Amino acid sequence: MNAEAALVASSALEAMLPYRKLLDSALEFAGGTHLFEDIVESVADGRMHFWPAERSCVVTEVVCYPRVRAIHIFLAAGDLAQIKDMDETFQQFGRALGAKFITLSGRKGWTKVLDDVGYKQSHVSMYKEIKDGDE
Repeated sequence: MNAEAALVASSALEAMLPYRKLLDSALEFAGGTHLFEDIVESVADGRMHFWPAERSCVVTEVVCYPRVRAIHIFLAAGDLAQIKDMDETFQQFGRALGAKFITLSGRKGWTKVLDDVGYKQSHVSMYKEIKDGDE
């Protein structure tokens, strides 16, 4: 890792460390796909973006589909009202990048609490764990 990359990684960790408890609480619902360290690395290398607030934080990523770009809210944790207040910032960020959508996946409860800021359910995400053949 060169000096510039090390500085960026250090800055990402420094910015995110005060929010570790919030991020870890959100990651508990991610099915074991990421650890805090994975998110820090993704923010440091620009694959994800970290949005801190006083009592909340959000992690987004830009998803490029063949015909459109979307801002995907990967993690959100903390004060719900504060997270909802960040919506205009995500819209501005999306417009600046030429994105057509803001997307998110999460617990079913998000459908109800984000309805008043214009989010609509497009589909339900589900999963099934693949078991070892011995089970």
